[in-house]
Amino acid sequence: MDAMKNYEFWCTSPYFDEATKAELLAIKDDEKEITERFYRELEFGTGGLRGILGAGTNRMNIYTVRKATQGLANFIIKEHAQEKGVAISFDSRHMSPEFAKETALCMAANGIKAYIFPSLRPTPMLSFAVRELHCTAGVMVTASHNPPEYNGYKVYWEDGAQFTPPHDKGVTEEVMAITDLSTVKTMGAQEAKAKGLYEIIGAAIDDKYIAQVKAQVVNQGAIDRMQDQITIVYTPLHGTGNIPARRVMKELGFTHVYVVPQQELPDGDFPTVSYPNPEAKEAFELGLVLATDPDADRLGVYVKDTKSGEYIPLTGNMSGSLLCEYVLSQKQANGKIPADGQVVKSIVSTNLIDAVAKSYGAELIEVLTGFKWIGKQVLKNEQEGKGTYLFGMEESYGCLIGTYARDKDAISATAALCEAAAYYKEKGMTLWDAMVEMYEKYGYYKDEVKSIGLKGIEGLAKIQEIMEYFRAHTPSDFAGHKVLAVRDYKADTVKDLATGEVKPTGLPSSNVLYYELEDNAWLCVRPSGTEPKIKFYYGVKGTSLENA
Repeated sequence: MDAMKNYEFWCTSPYFDEATKAELLAIKDDEKEITERFYRELEFGTGGLRGILGAGTNRMNIYTVRKATQGLANFIIKEHAQEKGVAISFDSRHMSPEFAKETALCMAANGIKAYIFPSLRPTPMLSFAVRELHCTAGVMVTASHNPPEYNGYKVYWEDGAQFTPPHDKGVTEEVMAITDLSTVKTMGAQEAKAKGLYEIIGAAIDDKYIAQVKAQVVNQGAIDRMQDQITIVYTPLHGTGNIPARRVMKELGFTHVYVVPQQELPDGDFPTVSYPNPEAKEAFELGLVLATDPDADRLGVYVKDTKSGEYIPLTGNMSGSLLCEYVLSQKQANGKIPADGQVVKSIVSTNLIDAVAKSYGAELIEVLTGFKWIGKQVLKNEQEGKGTYLFGMEESYGCLIGTYARDKDAISATAALCEAAAYYKEKGMTLWDAMVEMYEKYGYYKDEVKSIGLKGIEGLAKIQEIMEYFRAHTPSDFAGHKVLAVRDYKADTVKDLATGEVKPTGLPSSNVLYYELEDNAWLCVRPSGTEPKIKFYYGVKGTSLENA
């Protein structure tokens, strides 16, 4: 793309509003900034569209949102699926309500009915709404846990999961085919409502969603007996989790729930944290136990070690494994683990999950990074009539219990962790005691992820260079751990370094390298699909916490 040519077009075309032009004219002498804003168009990654707010083709604004929506609408019409409508939700970020409304009005102008929430709702509720309303697609306006200057646009398909091939490629092609922005359709809200193409949804969907979350409880008796002995401190980190998380905890019977007042209300600046991410330790500086991210699909947890009196942060791998063990143990106690039971995890998640699944006789299914692939496995089970989904998780603090939604659900995870706390409390244990008991049972698995931020054009090139280097030079070892096999998900190969034998990965193509190391260790490298970062994931298995 010719960045300067695009910049001049945006500055002069009557299509763009005066505020957009004023913002662009203010950077007329900053060639680097102009290039960053216009050197490319925002692309769909593992989480849809995501970028920094501002004017330009490589930024999130009403024009890039309209264009994305027009491309989605064109694809829906080509699929002859426009009769079923599209569900739309948004979080607490800057411009989220505006982007959601633009999406709805563009859909309406294309003759596709928009069902839109009147105020912020969590991502899993949007996934649920798509299924409940039998929509063709859904759009969630959120940048999840990115910094405040970001926003994004996640696309869901009719099964309630984020779109996967061939739909993602089909929509992307339609978006890229739009070269003249004036061909993008929109209409006024009054006209859309008058034509029955713009419907506001809310309380009825909320009630049905909460009922489904509560239906996943496996031991209400433990809650009933211990509810007033559990103290829960919760923060929505200025996001969408506040109302639904508090409602579900209250309706399940938990009486001592304290919400962090400084982080309770929606605020797109996320003033109490530099990075509204439940993975970040500073999110817990106010002494809490549970934190949901802005769109409430991810849950961060601190649990108390009664021996030291300290609060211990659980990684996504730890909390996911703890929940998996709890849910499967309760299902087994009730004779509810079927012969075709499945536990699904992403390839970069802990191998502790493999051990848990094996212990309960469940099949372990590995999928690519991105919860949409877990959703796709649930759909596959339904289509083929075999395979019962029991639990799914990824290391980035996301899991799903049940199949009422098809994305990770921090509201459900909140309910399940509170339930598990009640169950273990009755046995005289804390959640940390339960975690240690798991380690004693399966081995001391420890996993980490190291993200390296590389922004802009140079960053993108550097990330590709790193991936190409590793493809061309397979290391003999990492930190003294010998490499036994290499999985290249882009080339669809798994190579045994001792025998030279090569077999397929069995998963779709993805720019990921995975190294199987000796002593149950592993390392994986991949570019982030949602942020300008390269990520190194790694795990070991030790004989104690100290040893790990």
